[in-house]
Amino acid sequence: MVLHLANMPRIEAVRSYPAGTLDRLSQLLVLGAPARPDPRRVSFYEVESDSDVYYVHISPENGRVLLIGLWSKTAPVMRSAATQAA
Repeated sequence: MVLHLANMPRIEAVRSYPAGTLDRLSQLLVLGAPARPDPRRVSFYEVESDSDVYYVHISPENGRVLLIGLWSKTAPVMRSAATQAA
């Protein structure tokens, strides 16, 4: 699904993130970004950029966005011993 907010959202974060993180998330939401709803939590989403995944809650009452987590899409690849020996 593509998550698209019509207006510039008000974004808050539960912790400190690098400068520009909230601005980048805001841009993604206004332009439309690939997103996956959390099947276990209503109004929670994983929003994807080219390199990162943002875990957010979007309030159905006022549209406020709460950034809960952020991680890089490029995670280390684990290889088994059998693969390394080949």
